[in-house]
This record gives sequence, structure tokens and C-alpha cells, in this order.
Amino acid sequence: MSAPLSWTALPAAQYRPEPAAQDGVHWVRVGDEVLLWSADGEPAGLQRVSASADQATGLALVLQVGRSFQDEHPEVRVLLDHGRQLIVDSGSWRGLPDKQTTCWRIAPLPADVVVVDRPDPAPARQDPAILALTAQLSAPALEADIAELVALGTRHSLSEEFIRAADIAAARLTELGYTTTRPSIQVGGGRSENVVADRAGTAADSRGLVLVTAHLDSVNVAGGPAAPAPGADDNGSGSAGLLELARVLAAQAWTHDLRLILFGGEEQGLHGSRQYVAELFTEERARIRAVLNMDMIATRNTVEPAVLLEGAPLSSSLIDDLATAAATYTELRVETSLDPFASDHVPFLEAGVPAVLTIEGADSANANIHTAQDTMQHIDVALAREILAMNLAALATWLKPDEECSPAPDVFDEAVGRA
Repeated sequence: MSAPLSWTALPAAQYRPEPAAQDGVHWVRVGDEVLLWSADGEPAGLQRVSASADQATGLALVLQVGRSFQDEHPEVRVLLDHGRQLIVDSGSWRGLPDKQTTCWRIAPLPADVVVVDRPDPAPARQDPAILALTAQLSAPALEADIAELVALGTRHSLSEEFIRAADIAAARLTELGYTTTRPSIQVGGGRSENVVADRAGTAADSRGLVLVTAHLDSVNVAGGPAAPAPGADDNGSGSAGLLELARVLAAQAWTHDLRLILFGGEEQGLHGSRQYVAELFTEERARIRAVLNMDMIATRNTVEPAVLLEGAPLSSSLIDDLATAAATYTELRVETSLDPFASDHVPFLEAGVPAVLTIEGADSANANIHTAQDTMQHIDVALAREILAMNLAALATWLKPDEECSPAPDVFDEAVGRA
């Protein structure tokens, strides 16, 4: 039997011996908190938060969607709750849980690392062209698009309502001038589809490819496939956000190619994105400069408007660009993680393609996802518009505007519907 571990949690500001462990004490930082532990009894030089001498027999890191792990395993003692990320006491398990489901993953806790960072990027000088671009984002249009998807009642990947949602999205993208296709995908024993929309860049050769993605489907976990699954936030918000970005981006000429994808089968295990990545030709995969994935961007769970940028080391530069865009063009508080999980950025990262997820901060506080209660009542359009402004500013740098082929300002304003 392993020796008990002594542990304590502190505000990050009260602990500075990073990155090296000192005196047998190990640490992990998750946002604004640091958890310290030692197998050598009382950690020397540390003052406990409480007088109780809590003992843990093992530590593990959980990544979850919403509160899925906590709801499924209430017997597991949580030592540090950061929402999407949990640190838990493995000695409190009543039988070892599965290591991974579609909604949560559990693994040994790494030592002496930052799991979730709170960067403080300096704002860059504002670019008037990007300011003009972000000004075109319409909160009423975004809200109307979410409401239209919610009104279908469900968007379960194998439902007729999902096909109607795909019809709506494909028609909108086609009207905006995108070349739109709807490749079929396998979801369990049934068929669903992705919606793919392309717009060619203007460069004569060596054009890169930038992807904007979101999943179109919704789910009611407890109720099953036939139950109401309005999916306002998860992921009507990301899908409507993609359509709004498509509208604004369509009025500008870009050097690189743009591809927008609404995936099916995400809630059943990332089927749409996994099959899309698996079918990419090597040459096409090598052209991808960035993948920007949006999943749950419209419920405010914190006092400050917040966003989590989640990727992997290969997408660190994309995360940096988004964090700088947030500091320059929004009031968003940014957190970052290089431990990706459970959304459509993951298959790209596994294939070596730089991808990043943008998701509302403290998403586990949103207890309505995957239920019939994920409705318009809980949507914060202002937060979603802020996240879209950050995304749009970064996309503009990745796509690179073609000044010679772009419309004059008055034509641009008319094209995007500005009064």
C-alpha cells in the first residue's frame, strides 16, 4: 500500500517555488490555484488552508464536459475543482472508474506543471481594419440564428431535425457565396452528415488553408435520442457563431483559403471530425495553417466574461494569437490549457494539425448542457459576441487580407448589412 499523501490547496499568488519541486513538495497549478502534495508527511514550510490534516492516497487529473464526471461518480472526493479540470483523490473511489468516456477522462496527476494557465498578454496596437471587421458582428443576428436552431427541438445526429438544421446552415452558407457540400458520416449504426463550405483565397500559389469548425448536433444524455435536446449553448452557440463569422468573412478578400465545417456526430464521440480528418489527403492536411473550433460560447458562468483557449503544444502560437486578440479587442479574461479533450479540435491535434478550442470560461458551472434545459433563457449574446470578436481578429491575421481585391469601405459595409 502506498504511503498517504499530505496535500493542501493555495491561491497561486501565495506560492512561488516554480518550476522545481522543493523539499519533496510537488505542485500543479490550475488557473488561480496551486495544489501542493508530499509523500513525506507534513510539507515543510507550508501553512495549511484549514486546520484539518486531510490525507489522500493518490491524486488524479480529470477532464470533463460540464459536470459529467462528478454527476457519474459522486463518491470520488474532489480536492480542487476548476470546472473542466478536477484534481481528485483516487483513494476515495469505490472501484476504479473507466479511464475515459465521451464526456470525461481520468489519468494520474502530473507533477510540477501548469494544467491551466492565466496569461496576462499585453494588448497590441489596434488595427483599424480589424476594428472595422469586428464592428460588423451582429448580436441580434447571432441570437436569431441560435433561436432558429433551438426551435427545431433537437439536433440529435440521427434525427430528421438534424438534417433540417443542416439544410438551414447549408442554404445560408451557399447564399453567402461559399461552395457547400454535405458529406455523409457514420454515427454508430446510422448515418449523419457534415456541412462543409469553402471560399478560395486570392494567392496564385502556395495558398494555405484556415478552418473554422463547430458541431451542429445536440444531445439529451438522460432522456435519450427521442428526448428534447434544444442545445442552445451546446452547440447552437458555436454553430450560429460559425454562421456569423461566415457572413462577415464573406465580404472580405483573403489571401488564404477558408473552410467552414459544421460537424455531425460530435456528441456520440467526435464522429464527424474524426472521419473528416481521416479522409484528408496528406497534401491537404499539410496546407492547414490553423483550425479554430467553437463549442459552447454563450453562457456566462463567471463574474468577468471569460474564455478558455484549449489546444496542444503544436498550437501554442494560435493560442498566443487569440490571447493577444482578446486583450486588444475585447474585455475577456483568458485561460489556456494544453491538455485537449472532448471536442472537435482533438482529431486535428492527434493528426499533427494545429487546432484550438474556444469555449466559455468555467463551463462546468453550466449544468443545463446535455439536457432539455439548454435553452435560450441561459444564452448571453454579449459574451458570445466578445468571443467571436476575439476569434475574428485572430482569423484575420491567419487568413491575411488581400487589399487589392477587397471592396471599398462603403461597399464592404453594404455587403455585411451595416446601416
